[in-house]
Amino acid sequence: MNAMHTEQANAQHDAEVVIAGGGPVGMGLAIELGQRGVRVVVVERYPQPQPIPKGQNLTQRTMEHFHFWGAEKRLRAARTIPVEYGIGGLTAHGSLLGPHTYDWLQRELVKPYYFTGNERLPQYATEAVLRQRVAELPSVRTVYGWETRSVAQDDDGVSVTIAERGGEGERVLRCAYAVGADGARSVVREQAGIAQTRTDHDRMMVLLVFRSRELHRLLERYPGKSYYNVLQPELKGYWKFFGRVDLGSTWFFHAPVPPGTTKDNFDFAAYLHEAVGAPFDVEFEHIGFWDLRFMLADRYRAGRIFVAGDAAHSHPPYGGYGVNSGLEDARNLGWKLAATLQGWGGERLLDSYDAERRPVFASTMRDFIAKSIEDDRVFLDAHDPSRDLAAFEAAWTARAQGAVGEVHAFEPHYEGSTVVWGGEDRTSSASGSHRFDARPGHHLAPAALPSGRNVYEALGEGFTLLAFDADASAVQAFRDAAAAQNLPLTVVEATGSGEQTRYGARLVLVRPDQFVAWTGGAGAVSVGQARRVLALSAGIPELEAAVA
Repeated sequence: MNAMHTEQANAQHDAEVVIAGGGPVGMGLAIELGQRGVRVVVVERYPQPQPIPKGQNLTQRTMEHFHFWGAEKRLRAARTIPVEYGIGGLTAHGSLLGPHTYDWLQRELVKPYYFTGNERLPQYATEAVLRQRVAELPSVRTVYGWETRSVAQDDDGVSVTIAERGGEGERVLRCAYAVGADGARSVVREQAGIAQTRTDHDRMMVLLVFRSRELHRLLERYPGKSYYNVLQPELKGYWKFFGRVDLGSTWFFHAPVPPGTTKDNFDFAAYLHEAVGAPFDVEFEHIGFWDLRFMLADRYRAGRIFVAGDAAHSHPPYGGYGVNSGLEDARNLGWKLAATLQGWGGERLLDSYDAERRPVFASTMRDFIAKSIEDDRVFLDAHDPSRDLAAFEAAWTARAQGAVGEVHAFEPHYEGSTVVWGGEDRTSSASGSHRFDARPGHHLAPAALPSGRNVYEALGEGFTLLAFDADASAVQAFRDAAAAQNLPLTVVEATGSGEQTRYGARLVLVRPDQFVAWTGGAGAVSVGQARRVLALSAGIPELEAAVA
């Protein structure tokens, strides 16, 4: 399709992008696109966020998204646990009040590698903040109380049929691209013909939301802890998991229950008491069930249709990976869709969404979540304090150190990406290492410039070239190449000593999502070389070939 035909087709669309699903992922994607001036319609079935406290742990990387979405301060103000209390985690053996515990998921250990600190609050509070930010963007329109019924694509765009929930309204939205962020039972995924690979149902799980001030008093021995998991041999590596919704009264709990369990045939209060190791008052607000299994879509793109978040992948809520992975999907896909719609990104850039994000989530499932369950199962089979207390305590201490290693090892990267320099024969993965040096395919660590400003405060909305004591002709080559390609490029220059020297490179090309696309040394760079670097990073192989 030529450029004029594309412009005419887009002008007839209701939006450039229609997003099915207005949870955190859909709203995050809408913000990413809307801030770039892309016309978006978000279709969300619920007029208000649903008050189920899931998806609470937000990593440092996720908070970088909120920073760039202009919503970080608002989100932190919405937290339900006071800052001075803390949001740490705890692992216990047998029961929460037993003698064997250690700190768990210590995300603060990797804080130096990110620009923002982590956060914790219920997902419905996060959704409320995202909705507020979306409402401020003139290019984004929200349609609440409607749901997506079908999607169909052709050469010029996508037709999305939506229907009013509880009413008779129905209409068709035309757009250039559609994104399914509509959950694990995604209509968009099914309508697009995207298959999924699911593990067999392994456990029936319960989610309880309850009130108990006495439980807060019982757990005062663990100051600064907001979530707790209990390991018991009979659960075969699965957890009983408690989390604070606020400080002092409201909690959630999920754990395996016997097949056939209902709201009426099981003593949930006794189950809670046994996990804690003491009785306490319980007032239930919600009792729900879900199947524990892993799901990964076989592809994240089908022509003009994409899937993100739970529509693309789902897993047991172990370690807080789910909502964070979905928001990273939104960040990755958003700038690439905008680049394509605005004419400076190519088809390979859209393809790279699947090529980058799918392997990372497959690794997250395999190398962190499933591995954690299996490691717990093996540990509980091998070590029993009632059988050999000394051996158990030695192994328990070793596990505590292993928990530290897991936080450092979870470092999603795109080394195998086709739009990252040197990606050949490499593999994108969630398993890596946190380092300060700039590596193509990896997240850029923050650094203070000699001016006192942080690099993250200087990054542009498009690509950013960091130039540190760099050859002036090399910098100009990138400026000229970007201008020739109509590619947005911000140049940040610095000289002398400072934290920027730990990047280990004179030139660092940073993508709009703060991942490194390319690094260069002190040598000269021609305009042709700069154009090849930018063409690859923007997914335009024909331009690469033209300037080779």
